[in-house]
Amino acid sequence: MAISTAASAPPQTAPPAVERAPRGVVIAGVVAIVLIGLNLRAGITGAAALLHDLQEVLGYGPLVAAIIPSIPTLCFAVAGAATSWLTRRLGLEKAILLSLVLLAAGLLVRGIPSTGMLLAGTVVGMSGLAICNVAMPSFIRVHFAHRTSLMTALYTVTMTTGATVVAVLIVPVAQQLGSPSAGVGAIGFLALGACLGFLPIALHAHRNAPAVKAGRVSPWPLLRTRTGALITLGFTVQALLAYAVLSWFPYMLVTLGLSASEGGLMFGLMQLVSVPAGMVLVAIGSRPRMQRTAFYLATVTMAVGVLSMLVLPVSWAPLTAVLLGFGLGIFPLVMVMISRSGRTTAETTALSTVAQSAGYLLATLGPFGMGLLHSATGAWTLPLVLLLAVALGQIAVGHLLTGRPKVPPRSGPHQGERPRAEPLRAGTPVATSADTSAGKGQS
Repeated sequence: MAISTAASAPPQTAPPAVERAPRGVVIAGVVAIVLIGLNLRAGITGAAALLHDLQEVLGYGPLVAAIIPSIPTLCFAVAGAATSWLTRRLGLEKAILLSLVLLAAGLLVRGIPSTGMLLAGTVVGMSGLAICNVAMPSFIRVHFAHRTSLMTALYTVTMTTGATVVAVLIVPVAQQLGSPSAGVGAIGFLALGACLGFLPIALHAHRNAPAVKAGRVSPWPLLRTRTGALITLGFTVQALLAYAVLSWFPYMLVTLGLSASEGGLMFGLMQLVSVPAGMVLVAIGSRPRMQRTAFYLATVTMAVGVLSMLVLPVSWAPLTAVLLGFGLGIFPLVMVMISRSGRTTAETTALSTVAQSAGYLLATLGPFGMGLLHSATGAWTLPLVLLLAVALGQIAVGHLLTGRPKVPPRSGPHQGERPRAEPLRAGTPVATSADTSAGKGQS
């Protein structure tokens, strides 16, 4: 299925400027990926570990308690949808710099001890995070076209590392500062470091901006392709599971009898396990014909982890944390697929936009639904049963996502019949009208 573009441009794997980039710029790009990765979950996991304390100190009710963990995914859906437009107007690097400024500002505002400031700061910070989330696969494709798997792995590993460190340290830090609000606000200084680290990249891109603008690819028609539909579905399910767990796991442990410090420690263990899990799964999935095996490992382990949370006592929390942490390692696999899809940077950005915007919008049902169901029932049984059903569904989605492409028949079409394009599979380029007019087939 061909996707038309507003401006046709010859497809290319990587811009020529990438190969001529000075060594210092390449090193700065690697540093920027590390600094950005450290921030992309820290603000979420830090707030999750302090949700119980924040509610007690600020005094908000169960509705606000259910809304706060849902704000990130809503912002990812709404603000993320504007990323393609923003990158066309500002350029990819300057759009990422703006997103980091919004992230730092929002996280710092959350340090003001007020429910209104907590909500406003979360909206601003998570909007910046949304833009950065969508833009990073394109940034990796532009600056590291021949090392997408390696750089995506580095990006996701540092993201999980930052989330782990913050989840473990945030409760003691908040206790030392004497306020949970001050604790979540302190995470903003980490985002400021990412702003400063990315500034040289943005300045270099501004000075070396190309004279010709890149072709535009509309994101939403990609949902009619096999690649777009499957990657969006896969991203949706993993995001729903991930943010339901990331938002409520430490809170659940505290309500089930652990202390806030113990809950934060288990939360950190879960994040810590996801670091090597993501590396292992990407290594397995990068081998020929082993991608489906990697997805099976991640999806089945996530389902077992949710089941253990449902049936095992809280004293088994370390086992549950390890299982869930390994299941969260599926995220790098999906991000590698996005980074490798599309023939141009514009297509990659468009696919990233539609997958993350639609995916996060639907994924909001995870954290928000779990919070409301817990408030309505006073227990975690029904929320966990529904989460287990989603985890089992992820196994089927992973099977479809990693399916082999159908082999087209050897015989040509009958006279008068137009040939049908083969459905795309995840990880293959999306054809544009420029490709079709040039007679190029889909991969």
